[in-house]
Amino acid sequence: MIGGSGNFGARIVRELRNDPDVEVIVAGRRTLDIESPGLGERLEALKPQLVIHCVGPFQQQSYRVAVASLAVGAHYIDLADGRQFVANFSTALHERALAAGRSAISGASTLPALSSAVVQDLQTDLSALDSIEVAIAPGHRAPRGPATLAGVLSYLGRPYTSWHDGRWKRTWGWMDLRKIPLDIGTRFGASCNVPDLELFPQHFRGVQSVSFHAALEFTSQQLVLWSLAGLRRAGLPLPVAAWAAGLDRWASLYDARAGDKGGMWVRVIGRNNDGRRVQRTWNLVAPALHGPEIPSMPAVLLARRLARGPRPLPGAYACIGILSLSDFVPEFQHWGIRTRSQETPVSLDA
Repeated sequence: MIGGSGNFGARIVRELRNDPDVEVIVAGRRTLDIESPGLGERLEALKPQLVIHCVGPFQQQSYRVAVASLAVGAHYIDLADGRQFVANFSTALHERALAAGRSAISGASTLPALSSAVVQDLQTDLSALDSIEVAIAPGHRAPRGPATLAGVLSYLGRPYTSWHDGRWKRTWGWMDLRKIPLDIGTRFGASCNVPDLELFPQHFRGVQSVSFHAALEFTSQQLVLWSLAGLRRAGLPLPVAAWAAGLDRWASLYDARAGDKGGMWVRVIGRNNDGRRVQRTWNLVAPALHGPEIPSMPAVLLARRLARGPRPLPGAYACIGILSLSDFVPEFQHWGIRTRSQETPVSLDA
C-alpha cells in the first residue's frame, strides 16, 4: 500500500488489515517515494502481490508506479481521479499487463468505479440512453486531504471538453453552476474535469450528453471558487495550486456550522423498451464523517477479489464495468449509507 497513511489510504489499510486473506504492508510517502529512481528495487525487495497506489494528486503523474508494480509481478490498483491519467491508462499499459499476466486497474474510487456501476444499474432495460448526469456533494465535516484539494484546484477556470448533444463542447472548470436536487437538500454544483467525462461516452454507447458537478455545502464557498475560476478563465495568472493549504484552513472555519451528511446524485434519461422517455435518479446519503469511506470502497472490494476470486482479467483497465452496484451494498450498510432510486416519465418534447 503506497500512501497508506493518507486520507483514503488509511481507510483501505484499516479494512484490509481486518481481512484474514490479506497481509498489508504500508508504505508512506517518506518510506517509498514514488518519484525515486529506486522505486523498482524497493518494490522488488518487498515482493508484493498487489500494489495499491493512493498518492495523489494524479493529474500530473506518469504511470511509473504501475510500470514498476507490473515489472515485479504485482497486480496494481490506484485511486486516480485525473481524467487523462485514467482515460489513457489502458492504452498505455494493457500490453505490458497482459505480458505480466496481471491486472492493473485505474480509477478505483467514487469516479468512475461507483458512478459507472450506478449508471449501469439505472440503464437496465433502457433501449437508448440520452444523458448521464453525476454530482457529488461531500459532507463539509469530512476530512479534506491536500491531494484532493490540489486536484480540484488544478482545473479551476481551465478549459476541457465534455460530451454534449452528441459532440465535444468546451467547458470550464468550476463554472456552469446549476442546482442539484439531492436528498440532503438542493445545492449549487460546479463543473469539474473528471474521468467520467471521457469514459462514459465510450462505454455507454449512444449517450448524447454527460456531465459532472461538485456541490459544496456552503454556497459562499462555491461562489468564491466560481469567482476565482472566472478570473483565471479571463487570463489572470492566479497561482491557485499554491493556495490549497490556505483554502483548506479557510474551509475549516465553516466546520462548526456544517451539517452531518453528504450525498451523491446520478440521473439518466433514456427510452424504455416501450419507447417511452423516462428519467431515473439515484440518491445517496452518507454521514459526513463516513463519506470518505466511499472513495476507498472500490480498492477494498477489488483487493478482496484478487485475494479470493474471481479475479479480474489480466490487462490494464479503467475501473468501469468491473464492479456492480450490488458489490457496494454491504459496504453501504456497514457505514450507515442510504441509497434510493426512482423513475419518472419525461414528456416527448422535453
